[in-house]
Amino acid sequence: MSGHSKWATTKHKKAVIDAKRGKLFAKLIKNIEVAARLGGPDPDGNPTLYDAVQKARKSSVPNKNIEGAIKRGAGLEAGGADYETIMYEGYGPGGVAILIECLTDNRNRAASDVRVAMTRNGGSMADPGSVAYLFNRKGVVIVPRAGLAEEDVLAAVLDAGAEEVNDLGENFEVISEATDLVAVRTALQEAGIDYDSAEANFVPTMQVELDEEGARKIFKLIDAIEDSDDVQNVFANFDVPDEVMARVEA
Repeated sequence: MSGHSKWATTKHKKAVIDAKRGKLFAKLIKNIEVAARLGGPDPDGNPTLYDAVQKARKSSVPNKNIEGAIKRGAGLEAGGADYETIMYEGYGPGGVAILIECLTDNRNRAASDVRVAMTRNGGSMADPGSVAYLFNRKGVVIVPRAGLAEEDVLAAVLDAGAEEVNDLGENFEVISEATDLVAVRTALQEAGIDYDSAEANFVPTMQVELDEEGARKIFKLIDAIEDSDDVQNVFANFDVPDEVMARVEA
């Protein structure tokens, strides 16, 4: 089991009830705005928007906020911002490679926030391309266990292009090529299997195993990075063994 994925799932489970709920909502709304601006306001004809809306709903974002974001993004309502995607690269404690995906209307602010979070928490910035090669863009679908067996999920998605199904405890993680994401998500829907999120993420090709001290340091660093309103996602190539993860969570 991937310690990184397990940690991300734990955060996903707690996200809607913790003190950062408003910050999470803002990031999900921003994703919807950008998806509507790039692909139009109809979720049925815009798979990226469809998945952004579904993730927002799963995280309890009110429908009126979702609808407003779609209208702003599509230019049907005033107030939309001109966001751009920027990727930053760096290293964390223990040589962990980190990719930081920002969605911002202020490039200077985003760069400053990321740099400060990194330098104050044991990380360092890296040149473009020096870290990105350690990751592949993949489709990632998170499926709640909800009485399902791994074989049930695998049977539903195998012919749709899924590469692997990982057991994360309370959830399953379905990995595919990014281009097969919609097909995998659709296959789950047709099989009557619910899912929490479906999105293209950066998945590491190799991982650095961390002990308890290293895990605590990298979690602190990533929390600090994610505290920036401009940061949408943080991807890192660490792995934490189950027994170490249990001590950290305790």
